[in-house]
Amino acid sequence: MRYFEDFPIGEIMERGPYVVTREEILAFARQFDPQPFHIDEDAAGKSIYGGIIASGWHTAAICHKLMVEGLLGQAAGMGSPGLDELRWKKPVRPGDTLTVRITTLEAKPSASKPDRGALKLGLEVVNQRGEVVMTEVANALFARRPPAP
Repeated sequence: MRYFEDFPIGEIMERGPYVVTREEILAFARQFDPQPFHIDEDAAGKSIYGGIIASGWHTAAICHKLMVEGLLGQAAGMGSPGLDELRWKKPVRPGDTLTVRITTLEAKPSASKPDRGALKLGLEVVNQRGEVVMTEVANALFARRPPAP
């Protein structure tokens, strides 16, 4: 179990890989972001993207999945008050393999609630060519290590 104190500033963690399939791009977009360049092969081919691309929200969901499976699921997380920024830098296409780099940017113990602290995490989603496709600055709350008995 990782607690607030276990995240040194500057630490970089990498999680993944995750291969994005055409089928999941279409399924996600049909349900949550049915724009033509996400769901229609002909329209996508005529768009500025030249083919089907994943919704940015799908990319963000994959990023979160990798964080939960590779970090948050083994940590004393207490949720998040939100994001400071989210940027989609490059399209994600069927067959892309994504990894997430997580950098601890800030760590502040809570002044009013001594059982927790706030982390600011920089996230980069990177494809198989080393291109950054998405960035995010996330705020997360983590429990502090309980005192020894």
